[in-house]
Amino acid sequence: MSRPPPPIIKGWCPGALRPMLSGDGLVVRVRPHGGCLSREQVGGLATLARHHGNGLIDFSARANLQLRGIRPDSHAAVLDGLCALGLLDPDPETESARNIMVTPFWQADDGTHALAQALENRLRHAIAHENLQLPGKFGFALDCVGQPVLRQASADIRLERTPAGALILYPDGAYTGRIVEPHEAVEQAVALAGWFMHSGGITNGRGRMAAHVRRISLPDGYDVPVPACLPFIPAPGLTPAGWMAGLAFGQCQAATLAALASMAPLRLTPWRMVVLQGVCTPPALADLLHAGDARLRVTACTGAPACPQALAPVRALAADLAAFVPEQAFLHVSGCAKGCAHPQAAPLTLVAQSGGFALIHHGTTTDQPIVCNLSAERLRAHPELMTKD
Repeated sequence: MSRPPPPIIKGWCPGALRPMLSGDGLVVRVRPHGGCLSREQVGGLATLARHHGNGLIDFSARANLQLRGIRPDSHAAVLDGLCALGLLDPDPETESARNIMVTPFWQADDGTHALAQALENRLRHAIAHENLQLPGKFGFALDCVGQPVLRQASADIRLERTPAGALILYPDGAYTGRIVEPHEAVEQAVALAGWFMHSGGITNGRGRMAAHVRRISLPDGYDVPVPACLPFIPAPGLTPAGWMAGLAFGQCQAATLAALASMAPLRLTPWRMVVLQGVCTPPALADLLHAGDARLRVTACTGAPACPQALAPVRALAADLAAFVPEQAFLHVSGCAKGCAHPQAAPLTLVAQSGGFALIHHGTTTDQPIVCNLSAERLRAHPELMTKD
């Protein structure tokens, strides 16, 4: 049987001004300012999703929100709505560069939100007046509250706190960084982005920092060891910022989003969970996942037919297999070899191919499978196949 053509890697993420066409319509990505949305903004987004799309909302691994199934003839109305909500950038270049992930656990007096706003403003100026041109997936992580929680999330420039409380700035993939004062942190972060651009980090319009630092020396002054820390394992429950709830496959209906708008402002996370700011008890919404739910042990992309590159539907299969995933394991089901939902290695990976699903242990979608041509029906009938060597 012939192999399917390789998936198309576009190298950029959708936005509001530059949406991406998928199998179910336009995908319009909204980048919240400072990683949070007011109740008015949450309610407004639910209305836009219901009136102009298919009513589905995705929460991405970059702590953004996506409206799905937007009709092309409604795109202009969606942009008007986003502008009224204060969620629209002035141009696609600014929107593309405003990839700023913020720890959802910031407190009002810790300076994180001010840093996020200052970084947005500085990036806007650098794009407009200093010819800063970064790849579409290039991003920043502001992780400056206690122990870092965003290290497993995709970012290229990271700002964290040391155990002593100082700010350390470092390129993703590097083992050393530099100590910066709060008043210079944003300027130094943008300077590091400029170094990446001018030192050859961008090739054919693409490029990521971790790959770049493997082949080039760091700038002068980046000689302070990055503190080691244990991986952060997110789980639904009470956090210092409010109640964190999970969403199956990072997706919900517009009605759920509207219900959340009546409860609290939202802080978005890269874990396909949301934090209901200031809420101390679990919200009574059926779509939200709480601690112990088996669906927290699986992830899956949109799959067919909503994604034109997917070779099979995947979310129903992932949901059916969730209960059979061992508690300390994790299952990634991907509609194609791109592995969008979980680019990292996973203990268990199923990737759709032309002849069925390939099973990979402790790897990514492109690693060597231990078995191929597994049908969805066979996996449902014999879920133990996933964990057999």
